[in-house]
Amino acid sequence: MKASEIKNMTEAEIEQTLLSLKEQLFKLNSEVQSGQPERPHRFGLIKKDIARCLTILKEKESAKK
Repeated sequence: MKASEIKNMTEAEIEQTLLSLKEQLFKLNSEVQSGQPERPHRFGLIKKDIARCLTILKEKESAKK
């Protein structure tokens, strides 16, 4: 997910996306515990997307003040 895509979302949409990404990360961690995950490269991608969402969410909150 690109940062420009996230910036065009509302705060509620970003929070929903963030929740979805955290669920995906949880499922990936579960796969690791049960054996070999199908796509281990997804860890880095999901974590980066979570960080982007959090950063842009904080930017939007600070812009309101």
